[in-house]
Amino acid sequence: MNPKLYLVPTPIGNLEDITLRAINMLKSVDVILAEDTRTSGHLLKHLGISKPLQSYHIHNEHQTVQRIIQRILKGENMALISDAGTPAVSDPGFLLVRECLKNGIDIECLPGPTAFVPALVNSGLPTDRFTFEGFLPHKKGRQTRLTELKEEERTMIFYESPHRLLKSLQQFVEYFGADRQASVSRELTKLYEETIRGTLTEIIAYFAEKTIKGEIVIVVAGKP
Repeated sequence: MNPKLYLVPTPIGNLEDITLRAINMLKSVDVILAEDTRTSGHLLKHLGISKPLQSYHIHNEHQTVQRIIQRILKGENMALISDAGTPAVSDPGFLLVRECLKNGIDIECLPGPTAFVPALVNSGLPTDRFTFEGFLPHKKGRQTRLTELKEEERTMIFYESPHRLLKSLQQFVEYFGADRQASVSRELTKLYEETIRGTLTEIIAYFAEKTIKGEIVIVVAGKP
């Protein structure tokens, strides 16, 4: 069998949300590339898996990618995992996948958890056509992107951190209008999972009175 790179989704919260295939794949590879080896170490211990872990994250991927390519070409099967969810979706992975394909290395991506799908379905907003925007730029290019999205008719999906949630919602009011329907999901699959739906103004009023914790997915209706 030719060596491969396997992209293996991991739970976004509830550790039971991992497939049997993903567990078997992590058991079978030679090396697991992990965004944070401490976080992944806890998951692997929970699953009873003991495999060599190598750090692969946004701050070292450009420095390590060619060494990883050479190791795979020499015969090592590797799995790439992120801290949570599917690798390369708002997480490291794209660069490695691209370089593997350039070097004739097969890629196999397993299906599994990713935060935006349950958030979209839970939102009650149209799911037939949508655009995944991930994290908006913090500074440069943010206003330009929001201006472009003013005319977007599809449902829009954003990732956001707790401390920036209210600022982003207020900017959405500015660009999309106070009455635009939206939802905010946080702590998906965890004990305190919560989805708040309503107009942008209503959602801002709700979270203005709360201590906001957890990973955030914002879903916003497209332009009517």
